[in-house]
Amino acid sequence: MFVFPGKTYFEILLDQEQNFSMECTMANVIESMKVKGSEDNRLFYEYLKFIQERSKEVEPLKAQRKSLQDQNLPVDSVEARIKRVDQAVVDYKLDFISKYPDRLLASIFNASQDPIVPEIPIKSDGTRDSAFAYYYYRDHYFDKINLSDERLLRSPIYFNKLSYYMKHLVINIPDSIYPVTDSLVKWASGNKETFKYMVWYLTNTYETSNIMGMEAVFVHLVKNYYTKEKAYWVDDATLYKIQDRASILEPLLLGKVAKNLILADSNGVYQALHNVNAPFTILYFWDPDCGHCKKVTPKVKTYYDKVKGKGIKVFAVCTEVEMKKWKDYIIENKLDWINVADPELRNNFRHDFDIQTTPQIFILDKDKKILARKLDEDNMEKILDKELEKLSNKK
Repeated sequence: MFVFPGKTYFEILLDQEQNFSMECTMANVIESMKVKGSEDNRLFYEYLKFIQERSKEVEPLKAQRKSLQDQNLPVDSVEARIKRVDQAVVDYKLDFISKYPDRLLASIFNASQDPIVPEIPIKSDGTRDSAFAYYYYRDHYFDKINLSDERLLRSPIYFNKLSYYMKHLVINIPDSIYPVTDSLVKWASGNKETFKYMVWYLTNTYETSNIMGMEAVFVHLVKNYYTKEKAYWVDDATLYKIQDRASILEPLLLGKVAKNLILADSNGVYQALHNVNAPFTILYFWDPDCGHCKKVTPKVKTYYDKVKGKGIKVFAVCTEVEMKKWKDYIIENKLDWINVADPELRNNFRHDFDIQTTPQIFILDKDKKILARKLDEDNMEKILDKELEKLSNKK
């Protein structure tokens, strides 16, 4: 894209032809564009001229439709004319794809198409399958795009198509996402650049996701694709960091049994996390000097006071080593839960539980499996309330 003052710009296609010239006037870039030495751009500007003409044709029709709608008058005839214009654009693209299947613009046209969902079938009971349209659209979403076409990486098409699919068409459950990511990587593996992009995009998406549990997808991708043989673009130091990050997160995935913590309480008596007998345990990492902890700890305490009669326990780990501050805070704030610390730094819990900042809240079930992690106090309450309700219903 060439961009000039006043928001004037024009686009070009770069494919096999790398040496060519383009000439236009600023008054009307598309109509005046002359291309020499690039068949891709000659065809591209023929298309843009066609689109510009159709736009001029359809704009007054849309204005007419709005006027009729405002007057509550029939719009059928105008709608039919608008549809004919839209269909002319569709036909133009299909004809172009048929004539020039290997051109970059044909690949862009193909990739831009959405699946056309057929008529929803009627089930044996006479009703229509309400999920048919979703599944058909999802399963045929990539039918027209070649995910190994490296040229599409330098267009908005590839990212937008991929992003929409992952955000809106894939169920956010790791077990459902694993086969989807593996299929996408496989489809993109016909080209080194598209393979690299696909692996990077998916890994980055799930490493940085704000949806709890999605780090499992990050771990899955790292274990399968960030190897010395496959991740050819990553240097050794970076590869080690990525693999190390996945190795830290893997034991902390939802459903995994939390590593046992054996630390001394404020009386010097050792307490073991796995010995806590409770239907649910709040594993709370905090620091009495941490500003955020000073806001969160009282809220955790208030909630604990409300539910401790239902068997909820708190195993609170102080992350700092100043014991006097810690003990004073416990007494002043009446923290009548299991308080432990590691003043001699003998335990590696900061690494084992990925404690980079405080506070950190985990919820564990009776078997010390991780139900939730990295929660704020509001979500902690919502999750535990639901779990307690389910437990009560079972009883």
